[in-house]
Amino acid sequence: MAESKSSITSRRVALNILLSVINGGESLSTAMPHGNRNLAARDQAFVQMLVYGVLRHYWRLQALMAPLLKKKFKDKDKDIELLIMLGIFQLMDTRVPDYASVDAVVGITRKIGKSWASGLVNAVLRNFIRQQQDLESKIHNKPQAQYDHPQWMIDQIRKDWPEQWQDILAANNQHPPMTLRINQQKISPEDYQSKFDQEAQCQGSALILQQAVMVQALPGYEEGWFSVQDAGAQLAAELMDLQPGQKLLDCCAAPGGKTCHMLELEPALDMLALDVSDDRLDKVRENLKRLGLKADCRPGDALQPDGWWDGQLYDRILLDVPCSASGVIRRHPDIKLLRRKNDLPALVETQQQILRTIWPMLKPGAKLLYATCSIFKQENEQQVEQFVQQMDNAELLEMPDHFGSPCCYGRQVLPGQDNMDGFYYCLLGKKR
Repeated sequence: MAESKSSITSRRVALNILLSVINGGESLSTAMPHGNRNLAARDQAFVQMLVYGVLRHYWRLQALMAPLLKKKFKDKDKDIELLIMLGIFQLMDTRVPDYASVDAVVGITRKIGKSWASGLVNAVLRNFIRQQQDLESKIHNKPQAQYDHPQWMIDQIRKDWPEQWQDILAANNQHPPMTLRINQQKISPEDYQSKFDQEAQCQGSALILQQAVMVQALPGYEEGWFSVQDAGAQLAAELMDLQPGQKLLDCCAAPGGKTCHMLELEPALDMLALDVSDDRLDKVRENLKRLGLKADCRPGDALQPDGWWDGQLYDRILLDVPCSASGVIRRHPDIKLLRRKNDLPALVETQQQILRTIWPMLKPGAKLLYATCSIFKQENEQQVEQFVQQMDNAELLEMPDHFGSPCCYGRQVLPGQDNMDGFYYCLLGKKR
């Protein structure tokens, strides 16, 4: 049976998204909506499954493919290489019949103007089917293929977490649950849970679904009853000790999940949501409107406060600094390909500069929450340790112990721990 036109189109869209990420360096969160926009919902789900599968298992697929090739592909033929990887992923991890997967992938070589490769692609995929068991047995002594991470990342995680590193790598390759944050200004988590046919677990203000669904199809989306947000990210607002009338700075606020959560917990905040990108702030404004919340959304560089700060000190500051995003790989597998080891020193330097620049804006006796979605200690506890040791008026504040693992400075949630992504939090107080 010939593959349907929509099925071939979906695979071609998946290929284009992968090329945008791997060749173009575009983030998956940007490339996926752009590439998927003209497809039906069912085809969008198929594309997402293919793209996430190839990115999650990129090194494993490369290792399985390599013995079947006589020579490596040239850079200009990355599309053919990725087509073969798409085919191998489908043969291993989907219920699409083998013949249909092979025929569809071979057909795309002609669609993209590379008919010369159709015989090669066909031969490689059919040889994989015959040799799959033998090929898989030979990759277990190759760490990158075994753990589906770049070697530098394996080494860094093993150095930082010598007892948990294998669990972290395994968690990064799992499908995360779909987690909602319930807007308790509108409805309680328990009342919202009762509206679901499928099993859903309450975890504080979070509702964890067993199966992902289209967001717009969930009850109360337009009414602002919920937002999609990982349970680990929801910890930030709960740690802020919010009170009515407080003047609060949410620094590096976009896309605004934590901004909105803080206002859901305490609507009477004098909130400034700051981000260097006004385009990204549009998403914050959109979410605020849907949820029925208000904040001053202002574009501005955290390192250049003269352009946006009015000189008044803040009662609370959330400093969610730019980071490696090494804690959210299970939701963003493109991080494994886009992040480089040499990115870390510049990120660490930027974090320290932002912390030092923003700190003087905090009132004596007030609180600042330093946050990242990283699991690398140089971005987290080592960063805070250096800051506290160098700032006479900074002190560590006690944090609740119901989440994550204690560090010398702050607490770390590791990927998969209590259904959460990886987040680091440290609460700092300014001495009076």
